[in-house]
Amino acid sequence: MAERNERQQNLMRINPLFTRPGDEAAVPKRTLGEHGMQAETAYQLVHDETMLDGNARLNLATFVGTWMDDYATRLYSESFDKNMIDKDEYPQTAAVEEYCLHILADLWNAPHPTATDETGPIGTSTIGSSEACMLAGLAFKRRWQAARRAAGASTDKPNLVMSSAVQVCWEKFCAYFEVEPRLVPISDEHKTLAGSQLEQYVDENTIGVVAIMGVTYTGMYEPVAELASALDAIQAKTGLDVPIHVDGASGAMIAPFLQPEIVWDFRLERVHSINTSGHKYGLVYPGLGWVVWRTRDLLPEELIFNVSYLGGQMPTFALNFSRPGAQVLLQFYLFLRLGREGYRAVQQESQDVARFLASGIEKIGAFQLWSDGTDIPVFAWQLKPGHTDKWKLQHLSTRLRARGWLVPTYPMPDNLTDVWVQRIVVRNGLSMDLAANLLDDIVEEVTYLDALETPMPEEAAAPGFHH
Repeated sequence: MAERNERQQNLMRINPLFTRPGDEAAVPKRTLGEHGMQAETAYQLVHDETMLDGNARLNLATFVGTWMDDYATRLYSESFDKNMIDKDEYPQTAAVEEYCLHILADLWNAPHPTATDETGPIGTSTIGSSEACMLAGLAFKRRWQAARRAAGASTDKPNLVMSSAVQVCWEKFCAYFEVEPRLVPISDEHKTLAGSQLEQYVDENTIGVVAIMGVTYTGMYEPVAELASALDAIQAKTGLDVPIHVDGASGAMIAPFLQPEIVWDFRLERVHSINTSGHKYGLVYPGLGWVVWRTRDLLPEELIFNVSYLGGQMPTFALNFSRPGAQVLLQFYLFLRLGREGYRAVQQESQDVARFLASGIEKIGAFQLWSDGTDIPVFAWQLKPGHTDKWKLQHLSTRLRARGWLVPTYPMPDNLTDVWVQRIVVRNGLSMDLAANLLDDIVEEVTYLDALETPMPEEAAAPGFHH
């Protein structure tokens, strides 16, 4: 038996990868195998599975960061094991989270951004913006409930007012936490939520209004100051004091650097809270979000839990419990590495690339722009009405995918669902040279499609992209 085992081990050592005993057959993928395999082979099999994914750098559908430098990768690998919730065991990681929160509060012009007393800002890191939005929505709901109870009024029918172009996390919030979503339809006239629309949607049961800095569909900013002024007028007329949450998943890390003249943040007292995605234009790998309240009293104490964990007491107000701490360290690394000047340079380059692409696509002649990348580095376009009956944008997506580019095609939200658009998200890592290659490919594919004598079959169209 010992001699047989030794012979088997020798075979394992000398046989080429994938021909070793037990490794030469297809592996079970939906049941746990009876026996294991060499670490090298297991690594290679998983590595090869991911080769079937698209190239992340060429994924122009996602807002999520796909590139960081070598020092960030090194820091990431050194901190895989840190649990963000365990502030007793990893107190310095917890301190770094606080550093980041105060940097963001300062960036968004919170009052007393470095205060340690009860009047300063408060916030938390999250898995992503979706969790951050849930927490902000819960704070709205609990504050509204407390005010209604104090007035002896019913708390049965809370509602939240927002554009129909919000990211799906807000619809999830309303479904999960029993809040009526009041979706204000966008249109050709109002491509974003407008202040003039609020009066017909806001009432005594409105817990808040969501304003989007960087609409997912088009990349456009909603006019937060205009919305705040409209709510001021509503309060003067009706007495209703309705707060704003700014969903700055993307724009909250763009506007401070590229459009500092836009007033959208805590300079407006009606803005209670702001979220952003560290893993979008915060430039960190996924998944990391942030949410900050302008002052501590705007986060109800009942949402903060003091828990005993591994011998220590710690406050927590996240929906998740154990979660990675590495991305928080990466965010602080970038704040140190780039500073304001560096973030401005990176975001400006992305915007320059977006505007270059938008201008080039508009010149093709087949398209008309919905947005041009002058807000966040994101833009969308549609086929010009009457341009062709031979192909649709979905066919163009399919042909670009064959070249490696992932350019999404999807319908606009309610009231505009008959309008299909394509969108490009320009992130750090899409260079001007790569963008020029993309533009050449789009021109070539449109030339091919325009030369068709018969319509493309419906089954050749890529499936629509879902937000």
